[in-house]
Amino acid sequence: MRATTGARKAAPAKKTTAASKSTAARKTATARTASARKAASARKVAAKKAPAKKAPAKKAPAKKASARPAAKRAAPAKRTAPPSAAAGGIRTGRGTGRSVRSSQVISSTMDRPERPGRSLITANHEVIQRWARDRGAKPATIAGTERDGRAGVLTFNIPGYRESGRIREITWDEWFYTFDLRRLNLIYQEQLRDGRPSNFFRTESPDREDG
Repeated sequence: MRATTGARKAAPAKKTTAASKSTAARKTATARTASARKAASARKVAAKKAPAKKAPAKKAPAKKASARPAAKRAAPAKRTAPPSAAAGGIRTGRGTGRSVRSSQVISSTMDRPERPGRSLITANHEVIQRWARDRGAKPATIAGTERDGRAGVLTFNIPGYRESGRIREITWDEWFYTFDLRRLNLIYQEQLRDGRPSNFFRTESPDREDG
């Protein structure tokens, strides 16, 4: 009976030893977990403090050579013609004479003389060109009257009418350049009183007594 009692008393001691080992193992695992957490936290803090690496700067793309040809030298400025008379109007000024006031104004190619032999006046380029074309007339100037590189006295070279060796034909651009620059009007006739075609014409300046 004593032996049995001693055996029973010895058994609890074994349980206590196993429990102690289990508790120690848990403490060890807990300590390892805590240590791992601290290490992870330390790595995060170090990562935040570490300066961020700058991304390498991108190189700007090289500019392509322009395929456009080199700019040409500016062409010399062309002579600008002075403004012509306003549509439907004639030029007037201090030298405007009676012949201007007594003449019928022709402002377009649609206008017609009131009667044969009527004195007409115009500053319209188209009207003047039509009148000259109907008579085979060419724009001209009187040689020797040129001024500052432009035509001087304006006239027309009409076959069989006022023929002169001093008449020099010029272009319409030259003729009208001087015509507008000097603010001239053209006084002319379409027909004589008997209905025959008339070649009469003369230029008139509203700023002078003569054209």
